Amino acid sequence: MMRGLLRLSINGAGLACAGAALVFTAAPGAAQGSYSPYNETASAAMARYLRALATDPKDFATLIGAGRAAIELGDAQAAAGFFARADEVNPRSPLPQAGMGAAQVVAGNAQAALPYFTRAQQLGATLATIGCDRGLAYDMLGRQADAQSDYRAALSSPDGDEARRRLALSLAISGDKAGALQTIAPLAAKGDATTSRVRAFILALSGDTGGAMAAINAAMPGSSASIAPFLQRLPGLAAGQKAAAVDLGIFPDSGDTRMASVGPSPNYAATSTSYSIPVMTSTQNSNRLAGVDDLLRSPTPRAAPAPQQVSYSAPVQRASVPAPQRQQGVQPGKIWLQLASGSDPNALPSQFERMKSRNGELFDGIPAYVARSADKARLVIGPFRSSSDADTFAQDLQTVDISAFKWSNSSTDQIVPIGTP
Repeated sequence: MMRGLLRLSINGAGLACAGAALVFTAAPGAAQGSYSPYNETASAAMARYLRALATDPKDFATLIGAGRAAIELGDAQAAAGFFARADEVNPRSPLPQAGMGAAQVVAGNAQAALPYFTRAQQLGATLATIGCDRGLAYDMLGRQADAQSDYRAALSSPDGDEARRRLALSLAISGDKAGALQTIAPLAAKGDATTSRVRAFILALSGDTGGAMAAINAAMPGSSASIAPFLQRLPGLAAGQKAAAVDLGIFPDSGDTRMASVGPSPNYAATSTSYSIPVMTSTQNSNRLAGVDDLLRSPTPRAAPAPQQVSYSAPVQRASVPAPQRQQGVQPGKIWLQLASGSDPNALPSQFERMKSRNGELFDGIPAYVARSADKARLVIGPFRSSSDADTFAQDLQTVDISAFKWSNSSTDQIVPIGTP
């Protein structure tokens, strides 16, 4: 939920991972505090929560939901207030403590966030549910190894995609450019809208400002000029400052690279007199860059496109040349990446397994297929949502010396999941 390049908070999303994690660890009924089932923006969710709190200011699930929405909106002070009220209602739940930790992270107070996460664990929170946010706290403290351990623990959680984005940025901060690109490759393969922007940060953190500028222009045409000073200064920052900059848009306040500041946070407290919002001080909030914040901000929430699945209606007999009657149900013109080819389709699965064994993270969750044409058999992955998505993943494959070529299937090509007899 990184709201900047990444959520760019990156969820294309956004500022903190607490949102999804809190929903899935809540007691029965707490999930009602989530705004995701309503497919609404964080602002709309906040308005709905405030209306509910005007009626019942002590509803635990609604307070948790309001805290999450405030984090999504970047208002750490309001989030802290909602979570504090939730803690008063149910002090034995780990959710308010985890939320308070996430709010401190969003405010840039990494050290202050750690005790909240510790308390959340003592109350039963798992590392998977707090790892995405605590990892960012560690990253901002320059503890990249600890951050990466937490992010990895959160990869299997509802915040897995966000944890993957933050892990990639952390690896880039550590100097592991290839590892960073491999880490986001699965997101690129499934058409994640934030991948190009995250990739731009990875390149900038690695000192490739030119490549980063090109990536930014590809993701947001015409925007590289306004972001150039930020990208150029990134490599010279301390590790913790880099994490704060790329994950939260908080940049050191010095020199001419400071851009127009973001306006004041919404005053949620004024909307309802049923509760008060404790003040959480952060001297860094005024240093958030407007241009970077736009780059990190996610698009309007919508249902993510599901990976396209290749279906087939009948078993396929092994054959070097497919017969037309065994053609599978894949629409022609889909965009794939070809990893290998040959006359014997039975030799392709072992080639893919070798690639996976050497680059596990790169191929994590990516299915492979055998495409049988009249002239040859191809080992392919996809289909990709667009040609640019395929190009991005092909570039990431190149970093580990795997050559991939774009290929579009015809109506006569037979495409089956790898290993299909």
